[in-house]
Amino acid sequence: MTTPGAPYLNRADAGRRLADQLAPHRLGRATVLALPRGGVPIASVIADRLNASLDILVVRKVGSPGNREYGLGAVAEGGIRYMDWDRVRELGLAPEQLDAEIRTQTEEVDRLARHFRGGRSPPALQGRAVVLVDDGMATGGTVRCAVEAVRLRRPSRLVLAVGVSSREAVEDLRPLVDELVCPLVPPMLFAVGEWYREFPQVSDAEVVTLLQRHWTHSAADVTAA
Repeated sequence: MTTPGAPYLNRADAGRRLADQLAPHRLGRATVLALPRGGVPIASVIADRLNASLDILVVRKVGSPGNREYGLGAVAEGGIRYMDWDRVRELGLAPEQLDAEIRTQTEEVDRLARHFRGGRSPPALQGRAVVLVDDGMATGGTVRCAVEAVRLRRPSRLVLAVGVSSREAVEDLRPLVDELVCPLVPPMLFAVGEWYREFPQVSDAEVVTLLQRHWTHSAADVTAA
């Protein structure tokens, strides 16, 4: 996907701009957690700039039975679930009609976490500053689920950093985190990709490559120390 004239050149550009805004927050040795797949290229740049560790938090949207792209909630690692019951009721759906979709997405969360980490354990977050990163928020449902999953792991501080967001999502999420950093909050947002001149799909292979690069460097730093 390409959008000529969009504010961001690509996800790496968004990462640089977010890193510039995060630097004054004095996060110390933070853990940067990316929402795969689109958040990983952004988070990789932020982790490099802030000299922070990089990992992922896998979240999957729970879609409507008749329209998978219409999000009704999300599931995250650790069995965390967030559902927008107002949307569910608007569609006239009973909760049990979502059971199959929730089960499918929970299984996919587990599969992707194993695939991306290659057997590594999730990072310990208790007592650490965490920067949670995604390329953008429209309704904010998946990010909200991610925020709840991180909060349960008791970080000392949780900063949400996203490239672009709707005003509604910012208003909903800001009270749930310690800081929210978002350079672009347009009056109307129809699609996150409209704000990036280059917005290709991020492959599983790219996610694994970026994570392995950071983990290899971190291991080398520990050995050198």
